[in-house]
Amino acid sequence: MKSVAIMTSGGDAAGMSPAVKCCAEYLWSKGCKPFLVHDGLNGLIDDKITEAKPEDVSGIIHRGGTVLRSCRSERFFDIAHRTTARDNLKKHGIEGIIVIGGDGSFSATNQFYSDFQIPFAGIPATIDNDIAGTDYCLGVDTSLNVIRQAIDSIRDTADSFNRAFVIETMGRHCGYLAMTSALATGAEVCLVPEIDYDLDSIGNRLRSEVDNGRSYLIAVVAEGTQMGSYLTRWITDTIGMDARLTVLGHIQRGGSPTVYDRIMAYKFSVAAVDGLLSGEKNQIIVYKEGSFGTVPISTVADSHAKIDPTLINLCTPLCH
Repeated sequence: MKSVAIMTSGGDAAGMSPAVKCCAEYLWSKGCKPFLVHDGLNGLIDDKITEAKPEDVSGIIHRGGTVLRSCRSERFFDIAHRTTARDNLKKHGIEGIIVIGGDGSFSATNQFYSDFQIPFAGIPATIDNDIAGTDYCLGVDTSLNVIRQAIDSIRDTADSFNRAFVIETMGRHCGYLAMTSALATGAEVCLVPEIDYDLDSIGNRLRSEVDNGRSYLIAVVAEGTQMGSYLTRWITDTIGMDARLTVLGHIQRGGSPTVYDRIMAYKFSVAAVDGLLSGEKNQIIVYKEGSFGTVPISTVADSHAKIDPTLINLCTPLCH
C-alpha cells in the first residue's frame, strides 16, 4: 500500500488534529503518500482530497477539534454517492483509509469497504468514550479536564451563595463523563443511565448533611438521564436550597488537547498505519488493559461499550 487517505468524521474531539499529524508523518516514514480528506464523508463525495504536505500538519498538534473539519453525511447512505467517493479515491490512487471518529463513522466506512473492498483502519475519537472494545477514545481526557475546570469554578459560586448547582454533561446514553467528573470534583450527587438512582434516599442523605452544616452542593447529571431540569427543581423543593442548572454543552468538545490525548494520538496512529500496511482490511484500533490491538468492525457495531465496574461501584453511593 503506497497511498493512504486520512479523514475525521462525526463529532469533533480534541486529539483528532494530533492524530492527523501523527498519521501523516508516520506514513511518510514508511515510504507511503498520505492524503487529507476535508469535511469528512462529504469530502470523499465532493473530492475535497489533497496530498498532504509538511506544512499542512505543522503546528497543529495543539489544535482542538479537527483541522480537517467534519460532518455527518446523509448523502453517504446513497450507493450512488459512495460510488462517486470510490471514483475520487481511485483517481488519486488511494488504496486505504484511516478514519478518525466514532462508531457511526466506522459503520459508514465499513459499508464502503463492503461495497468496494477499500481497506480502512479506525481510530476511536469521541468524548463519550462509548465505543465497544476499547477502554479509551481520543478526546476523553481533554473533555474531562474542561468539565473539571467548569465544575471547580461553579463550586466557588455555589459556596459563595449557599446554592446547589446541577451540572449536565454530554455523553449521549453513556454516563462515563458524568461519573468520572463527579468523582474528580467531589460532587455530592451523580445521576447516570448505568446506575439506578433513589431520590428518596438522596433526599434523606442531603437533608441530614444540610442539618449538619452543609451550605452548598454539586450534582452531576448525564444528559442521557434527561434529569437535569427535574433534579434542579427537586433540590429546591425537597432540600430547600436554591438550585441552578448549568448545561455545559459543546464547550466539552473544545480546547487544546491534553498531554495524554496528544500521546495517545501518536500511539493510535502508529497502530492504525501498521495495521493497514500489514494487510488488515477493516479493523478498529483499540486500547485495552494498557495495550493496543485491533478488533473487527462487528465488535463495535454489535456490542455496547461497558464502563469499568470499579468506576460504577465508586459512583453508586452518589446515586443513593
